[in-house]
Amino acid sequence: MDWLDRMNNAMEYVETHLSEATDYDQVARISCCSTYHFQRMFSFITNVPLSEYIRRRRLTLAAFELQQSGAKVIDIALKYGYESPEAFSRAFKKMHGVMPKSARDKGVSLKAYPRLSFHISIRGDVEMNYKIEEKQAFEMFGISTVVNADGQNPFIEIPAFWTKCISDGTVDRIRTAAGLGENGQIHGILYNKQGENFSYMIGYILPQSGLPGGFEKLHIPPQTYAIFSTGLYPDGQSGIHELWKRIWGEWFPTCNYELANAPEFEMTYDRGNNMYEMEVWIPVVKKFGS
Repeated sequence: MDWLDRMNNAMEYVETHLSEATDYDQVARISCCSTYHFQRMFSFITNVPLSEYIRRRRLTLAAFELQQSGAKVIDIALKYGYESPEAFSRAFKKMHGVMPKSARDKGVSLKAYPRLSFHISIRGDVEMNYKIEEKQAFEMFGISTVVNADGQNPFIEIPAFWTKCISDGTVDRIRTAAGLGENGQIHGILYNKQGENFSYMIGYILPQSGLPGGFEKLHIPPQTYAIFSTGLYPDGQSGIHELWKRIWGEWFPTCNYELANAPEFEMTYDRGNNMYEMEVWIPVVKKFGS
């Protein structure tokens, strides 16, 4: 069974269980990947988190039922997972712009979010260059925070964390502890995935002298990585958001690898002449049977 079949089967499962609590682990099993991998890939491909897609579909079906049946609002609210009519009414009005009881009025305008299905789109797009490398164990040090992985949150919270660490002097302290100059480039590490959250560290390779005071240490085990580059940019950041989207939305769906449970990296390099390059390191394992 290919990737398209697995994704569409997962959507079929979601669609037929909208009136039940969503079993995200089962959705991921149908698509033959981890829960974290599926939810992250879904968000990048569709530009909406899986939880938000499910919420929209439930409220779409709820509107249809209100218009086409005489069911009580409280019964429809409970059917689609809302604990009270008040919670259902707030969510319904936020999406449709009217209260549930008004959905039966003639001429009322409601929103409908259609069911998703996945198809191959043939485009003359930019090629993706990558390399597969085996990395030996090493250690990093730095400062970390917890990031919500849902939807676009990482692209808001991670830049905000960098801004904070630059303004409060943390980045300069890391550079000093690592023996780098004032413009030395340090890195970002995504790890410790727990549900909808993961940890993110700003740091550098641990010096031979040991862990500098005031910092955390992170052990990186041996791992195979797929490594992608943004190319050269004057600011060192341009292209990183789009690269992440292409990795999850274009490369993973068609490659013979799947995400491994290991840290991911955003590595920044000074290439001279005020030009910088960022690499994304994705831990991978070959798919079974590949």
